[in-house]
Amino acid sequence: MAISLGVSSSLLVGGTASSVKFSSATVKLVPSNLRAVRTVSLSAASKPATATKKREPRGIAKPRRVSPEMQAFLGGLTEIPRTQALKEIWAYIKQHNLQDPSDKKVIICDEKLKQIFGGRDRVGFLEIAGLLNPHFLK
Repeated sequence: MAISLGVSSSLLVGGTASSVKFSSATVKLVPSNLRAVRTVSLSAASKPATATKKREPRGIAKPRRVSPEMQAFLGGLTEIPRTQALKEIWAYIKQHNLQDPSDKKVIICDEKLKQIFGGRDRVGFLEIAGLLNPHFLK
């Protein structure tokens, strides 16, 4: 492979295909019965680093006001993202060993969780996110 002034070329042994590299792209020259392939090098594809401002959280990551029942569970927090509230609830469930031993998909609610889950004794883990909806105020 010969390199001179930012242009490189190589010749495949036993064939007529060659590759010519210019500063930002590589073009492979192949026999006429094959198509030419153009590849862009990683350095040409990367954009220059610019100062990016941090994007405001949206959707379920945006902090929302919560109901008094949820505030009591979360220790007085008045606003929290849904994702963080769900993490807190799962941490509480794991810490107090509230999963049904025979079926880990079912949560056995204690008094604190019953306040959040509408007084239900048992809740499936897929139901938790739906049962939290009334606690996030608009």
